Amino acid sequence: MHIRSSLMIALMVIVIKICWLSCAEAGISQFKAPEITADAAVLIDANTGQVLFDKNMHQRRPPASTTKIMTALLALEGGNLTDKVTVSDKAAQTGECSINLRPNEILTLEALIYGALMRSGNDACVAIAEHVAGSEENFIRLMNHHAKILGAQNTNFLNTNGLPEDQHYSTAYDLAQIARYAMNKVKFRDIVSTKSKEITNEDGEKRFFQNTNKLLWLYRGSDGIKTGTTDAAGSCLVGSAKKDGRHLISVVLHSDDRYADTIKLLNHGFDDYEEVVVLTKGEHFTTLHIENGYSSTVPIIAGSGLSVLVPKGEIGTFEQLVKLERNLSAPIRYHQRVGTLDVSVKGEVVGSVELITGAAINKLPVHLKIYNKLDKHL
Repeated sequence: MHIRSSLMIALMVIVIKICWLSCAEAGISQFKAPEITADAAVLIDANTGQVLFDKNMHQRRPPASTTKIMTALLALEGGNLTDKVTVSDKAAQTGECSINLRPNEILTLEALIYGALMRSGNDACVAIAEHVAGSEENFIRLMNHHAKILGAQNTNFLNTNGLPEDQHYSTAYDLAQIARYAMNKVKFRDIVSTKSKEITNEDGEKRFFQNTNKLLWLYRGSDGIKTGTTDAAGSCLVGSAKKDGRHLISVVLHSDDRYADTIKLLNHGFDDYEEVVVLTKGEHFTTLHIENGYSSTVPIIAGSGLSVLVPKGEIGTFEQLVKLERNLSAPIRYHQRVGTLDVSVKGEVVGSVELITGAAINKLPVHLKIYNKLDKHL
């Protein structure tokens, strides 16, 4: 569905309400959110960040090994995949789930990232941190700084791997934001979607990993991302899947069945929502009047494309809130920002696009402005 606006806008703020009916014309909604066992969960559209399902999504909880999403992300951004990493005593002694690293063993940074994401190696995470930042402590500071930049405001990391510690926490929403950013990186996507991998250290010794994320086998279109399990965190999963050009990211924390819950969420997003194209990039939106220019009007276009997901079969409103500058005066720059269009579904803002000028308009010289004024009075 493509929503176009051909309005001549003269006011500062205009609200356009668009309502439609689908199979629920009789007034009965076909939309029903899934019931899941997880204590906290979220489902988002990876392209826009739009939240499609929320259950305690801002509740702070132990994230377990989903922490390693951030560890791997910083390794990819702060190191070179071909770097040779020497394993320290501290890294080799890191307990619980590991890839059995030995002191002074040498592997590439790439191999360690595979070990961290696929096999969930706690020791690999420490080795990565020490190599990239000089120490795990320095690396953790980078993790927390980067989390805040990505909008993960309710996250606090105390280690690189998710081993239980007081005040090491995140939320379903924050993990979805971190994962959404990470999935924009080709190498990250390649690793988390890999089912099995063999790595080799500097001495030619081989290790074979099978991805801990069974969703890759269970759900068609799945391409990641990371499992996590501790007594405190319970069974956790950050999932990802693509279908028909759409990409969804789900998070379930402290679940009785993380795969069943995740599949319910993904099916909900793919089956119960339809995409609405609001504007395409460069599409003409309206025309505004300007003063003192060689032209008296300037076309207004969309600065970027915007699509949103809307529940199928639900009677409701689709709202566009348009904010445009008034009293424009030349000179007008090409692609000058003059306003925004915010879109809300069920009262929640789910996307926005900048409205910009589609042409440059030069300012009239003084003598032509005087001539135009005289001409109007003749």
